[in-house]
Amino acid sequence: MQHRFDAVIFDFDYTLADSSSAVVECANTALRALGLPEASDYDICRTIGLALPETLARLAGEENRHRAVEFRQHWWQRSDEIMVAWTRVFPYVPAALEGLKQRHLPLGIVSTKYRSRIEAVLGREMLAHYFDAIVGGEDVEAFKPDPEGLLVCVERLGVPRARALYVGDSLTDAETAQRAGLAFLAVLSGKTEEQEFSAFPVEAVLDSVADLPSVVGR
Repeated sequence: MQHRFDAVIFDFDYTLADSSSAVVECANTALRALGLPEASDYDICRTIGLALPETLARLAGEENRHRAVEFRQHWWQRSDEIMVAWTRVFPYVPAALEGLKQRHLPLGIVSTKYRSRIEAVLGREMLAHYFDAIVGGEDVEAFKPDPEGLLVCVERLGVPRARALYVGDSLTDAETAQRAGLAFLAVLSGKTEEQEFSAFPVEAVLDSVADLPSVVGR
């Protein structure tokens, strides 16, 4: 894989940062508001990165998907209160980003999380300067696994799709990369096991992005 790529694009949640405690709180707050049973931490964390209508369907059944607007309203209200404050960047991320920048690689983020919240977390941690493009949920019409966000990010970075690598922790990330025509590298810092990625083309599987600078460069 060495020297193949001219840009690296990251998913955010469970790839660069952990917002799982906030997501669990937001999901169960919204479920309670709809009069639905709370979901387990594990089941909620398995939905991280999905659009909220899909999250609701997986946690409460397809029969409740039609209540997605109401679910989203309650989620957003609680998210506005806690999401940024409760999100923690993984401790190895700053060194990994520095290593990639030393290799002169432009970096991007594509996530279903709102860009404004990603930027707030990165600003707090003084990491915003590492990224040349961030595409969040408010920047696209369709969420992952639709490839729109990745295609927008690649265009902003000014690199061909064949020379860009998407790094993520979930099967949704893998499918998004495949649909966008980008290579994909999986990290195991989320809730997806290594063998689950076998359904998709994967450049490599790493424990985390900590090892990324040693295997990506130009």
